[in-house]
Amino acid sequence: MSSTSDLDDRVDALLLQVRGLAKSYGDTRVFSGVTLDMRAGEVLALLGASGVGKSTLLNCIAGLDSADAGEVRLRGQRVDTLGEPQAARLRREQLGFIFQAFHVLPHLDVAHNVALPLLLLGERDRRKVADRVETLLAAVGLAGLGPRAPRQLSGGQLQRVAIARALVHHPALVLADEPTGNLDPASAARVLDLLCAQAREQGAGCLIVTHSAAAAQRADRVLYLDVDGVGDTPAHAPADV
Repeated sequence: MSSTSDLDDRVDALLLQVRGLAKSYGDTRVFSGVTLDMRAGEVLALLGASGVGKSTLLNCIAGLDSADAGEVRLRGQRVDTLGEPQAARLRREQLGFIFQAFHVLPHLDVAHNVALPLLLLGERDRRKVADRVETLLAAVGLAGLGPRAPRQLSGGQLQRVAIARALVHHPALVLADEPTGNLDPASAARVLDLLCAQAREQGAGCLIVTHSAAAAQRADRVLYLDVDGVGDTPAHAPADV
């Protein structure tokens, strides 16, 4: 029989808890009954057919979109009930979000795009910021490109800028929406190495939405999303996975 102490240790180890999450747009149900746990240091891959709501689920977890039912807790704190100022602060401090569309700011050079989370958190040590940015750019294969303008980069390079930006402040949870979708195999492997290392070495979590078999193989667990929730096996094999 498990002791109360053992139970407390297991609960404390949970980084992310999602319970009964549901989302609809009008009369169209996107998903319902989504329940999952993620432990500190764990990498999860989320698969599912196109249009099933994988990106929407990430947005609900991050507080960028509101669910119709259910709850999300990060380190025990309810995320889904926060007002926007509080949710924005939580995202700045604890989340790293890798968007499919990059969302790299065109008026900032690469280095300042990557540094933005640190600056928003009030870091004013320029040497510390520069060192961290240089380290991340090298880790994603963009060493020396800090002074470049985003318009001078390819789509794959922009994706790696977005990845470096998401990791620069050592977030507790990384939400990655198709992070290798625009990358060649070598760059994709490098990025997956970095995402996995961030989670496992720093006790962070990483939830990767992907259609990539290579990305799924690197995860500790693979989950499948369909309209009725999340499971360890697909209700039916997605056609595009």
